[in-house]
Amino acid sequence: MNSIPVNWEALDSLIIDFVKSENLIEDSVSPSTSPSPSLSSSTSSSSSSSYQSRLLIRQIRRSVECGDMYAAIDLLRLHAPFVLDDHRLLFCLQKQRFIELLRKGTAEDRESAINCLRESLAPCALDAYPEAYEEFKHILLALVYDEEDKNSPVVSEWSPRRRIDIAGLVSSVLRAHLCAYDPLFAMSLRYLISVHKLFCFRQGVPSPLSDLTQRLLLEDRDPPATPLESSYEAPPFDEVDIQALAHAVELTRQGAIDSLRFAKGDLYQAFQNELCRIRLDDPMVDELVHEYCVYRGFVNFSAVDSPGSINDDQSESGHLSKNCSTEVGHGNTKLSGSGSATQVIMEGSPESNTNFASIRSTDTEERYPSETSHGDCSTSGTRFEKVLQKNKSLRVGETNKRKRWRGRHENTEDLSASTTLLNDQQVSPKSFFLNMTKNREDKHELVLGLKDLASRGMAEEVVEEINEMDSNFFVQNPALLFQLKQIEFLKLVGSGDHTQALTVACSFLGPLASTHPDLLKPLKETLLALLKPNEEAFNERLPLCALANTLQVAIGRRLGIEEPQLMKILRATLYTHTEWFKLQMCKDRFEGLLRIDTLKEVGAKLIIDASRLDVDMSTDGSSQVTGSSNNRKQEDGSPTQSSARDVGCDETAVLKVMEFLALPRADAIHLLAQYNGNAETVIQQIFA
Repeated sequence: MNSIPVNWEALDSLIIDFVKSENLIEDSVSPSTSPSPSLSSSTSSSSSSSYQSRLLIRQIRRSVECGDMYAAIDLLRLHAPFVLDDHRLLFCLQKQRFIELLRKGTAEDRESAINCLRESLAPCALDAYPEAYEEFKHILLALVYDEEDKNSPVVSEWSPRRRIDIAGLVSSVLRAHLCAYDPLFAMSLRYLISVHKLFCFRQGVPSPLSDLTQRLLLEDRDPPATPLESSYEAPPFDEVDIQALAHAVELTRQGAIDSLRFAKGDLYQAFQNELCRIRLDDPMVDELVHEYCVYRGFVNFSAVDSPGSINDDQSESGHLSKNCSTEVGHGNTKLSGSGSATQVIMEGSPESNTNFASIRSTDTEERYPSETSHGDCSTSGTRFEKVLQKNKSLRVGETNKRKRWRGRHENTEDLSASTTLLNDQQVSPKSFFLNMTKNREDKHELVLGLKDLASRGMAEEVVEEINEMDSNFFVQNPALLFQLKQIEFLKLVGSGDHTQALTVACSFLGPLASTHPDLLKPLKETLLALLKPNEEAFNERLPLCALANTLQVAIGRRLGIEEPQLMKILRATLYTHTEWFKLQMCKDRFEGLLRIDTLKEVGAKLIIDASRLDVDMSTDGSSQVTGSSNNRKQEDGSPTQSSARDVGCDETAVLKVMEFLALPRADAIHLLAQYNGNAETVIQQIFA
């Protein structure tokens, strides 16, 4: 499956917002380390309020899923009494409270269950909804048929699945009323994976991410929050909104209408409500985000020892989170490790019942190959150490800007569990992992240092350091050398030093273009800068961040540091998102809300299109320096992307066929094309 470039800066912004919103780092990421603008105090206050609301929802969800209905109802009464004003939901909670009291099995609890019937459940059943009193009489049978009787008429009332459904319903209601939506990155990830799976299913193509997406996106959704009866008097909604919502989050038409009613006609609020019903594996998302943050230099590499996580010493010794347990109602065992252990599992390595030490060993070999396998880039040589020390001297204070990963506070008990497991598993000596961690940290420091130098336009220093470390690197990456020297040339022209600029062109750009003919045209265009040195501010328009990102990927791979798994996921899902909406012959109405459009927008590019010269850089889709304007042009709906009007279909006819036949947009358009765009004829033929 193909892929497209990803805007690293846009992704950085989403990730930083995510870790701040979920309180996964010790304090806010400094604006100096973030490409995104600093948040205002009002925004920070709003973010903090949303975080507290999400914590409350998680706490209530856990209470209900564990059967502690007293705690759940008390929390609702204290923090969200408006939920209990909805007698439909209150009746549902009280029914489950009655069942949980009976489940305990003692005489005292049975008496409490009967009191619950008299004082709470019966009065609530009278005005909850028309069918409530019949349900009340039915649940009385639980006094006669116990939990073990699988043939009883109330077997579904005893089911643990009922807890999951109620917990999800309460979460949906609270989320909407408190506007406690997940951070934008989490919602974008849900949506992109959903579209990716739908595209692969409809097109009959295998997904290269099937293992990852199945683990990340849980199959179960929270039940929808149903509108009050008064909402059924709402005026009719625009059919365009109904169809857009229904197909974006895979709802029936009636489900989309109900969702819009609950949101009082606000399409984007309804979309967020429905999107957040889709559940993610939060520990796995955190692992992917942590890996990305380390790779990009937002958080410290080794100091991960605060509550909710563990330090790297423990991680390298094979930390296995207590979350490696069967989740109630989902029927599958979830493995959540620290660091890259999770990635081994995600990539189809041994399952959770395999000895974890062997998994860690496999991961060490796959993700961080032997130090001697990269020739001149070996970290065991003095050349590497010399470059590393020089690099650090140029970047005094840079590492101090990084933050400390703290993880989620909900998992503080994981530390003791992991310690016990490590003692039982008899993994390799700690000193080995300490050495390996230090080696990996040095590699990361070097790569981040070179990236930082490139982002500051210090192209000459970058070339010098890379040549000093590995004299063969630019032999294998000629386009990258051209790009760096192009930066150097343009900066010299911008400063008015034409003589030195021409020296760079004669010494590097010319010989490279002679060896690689594809660089000849970019060379000519680059030399045109000599004609207008005062018309443009070169230092401001140079795409240094894009070059730095490309350099980070290339040097990282040379040192055995693979790109984060998150980049692979986004690259593939953004591609299928683009292809899916080409098939639908329309633009995605929600891509702006989720910033998917900015993830696809690569920044300004150099006067070069050398993507064909570097297989490593072009195939991974990470190079933002190379030309990608053609791809973006097609994505933005240029003549290469057809629309309903292009095939002679009126938008009203498309919507009518979609509505009556419950068809996706693309199928409706293809049918209309067969019958000259006449919706009535299409419907008659289908029902004939």
